[in-house]
Amino acid sequence: MPWLWFGLKPALRVWAEPWQARIQEQLRAVEAVEIGSDCFIAPQARIFAEPKRPIVLGDRVSVGAEAFLHGPITLGDDVSVNPRVSMDGGRAGIRVGAGTRIATGAMIYAFDHGMDPAAEMRTQPVRSRGIEIGRDVWIAAGVGITDGVRIGDHAVVAMGAVVTRDVPDWAIVAGVPARVIGKRSDQGDRRSQDSGSNSSSGG
Repeated sequence: MPWLWFGLKPALRVWAEPWQARIQEQLRAVEAVEIGSDCFIAPQARIFAEPKRPIVLGDRVSVGAEAFLHGPITLGDDVSVNPRVSMDGGRAGIRVGAGTRIATGAMIYAFDHGMDPAAEMRTQPVRSRGIEIGRDVWIAAGVGITDGVRIGDHAVVAMGAVVTRDVPDWAIVAGVPARVIGKRSDQGDRRSQDSGSNSSSGG
């Protein structure tokens, strides 16, 4: 798992760093790929970039096995992309803020097809408005995020949700389509209150 990389003991780092450097060297040979320092990219990850569709990874980014990334995508520092995540930036791109976690199997697509009933689906125009995900966000397993969406800083998207419209800062959203069910900014106070109630009832 990607997070194991950052916890390696020095003796194992001596073995692992040259192996990881070879993987990243192959990716850096592609003109449109930029990789920051101390990143981890699983050898089974599939990363595709091309002119005008770059992939930019900040420092300490991890990309898990069988993740699929097609630019334009920019991942800020300390972003983790878990196994089997699928991200396609379309034309407008995907931007992910620092410290965000994207769990296994999430699907993030910054493009969409037309649905004109007078035309077959294969001939429909493709449009792309882009996706922006803020910093310190948790995208849980199996989440879908559609084109044109902005997810605010510190938000949480629950497992299996499909996000079709903007998510405010600190919001917790769930469901299909996703809707606000709470605020992450309230969670610390709630834990403190629960702890206090338990102490009182037990005393």
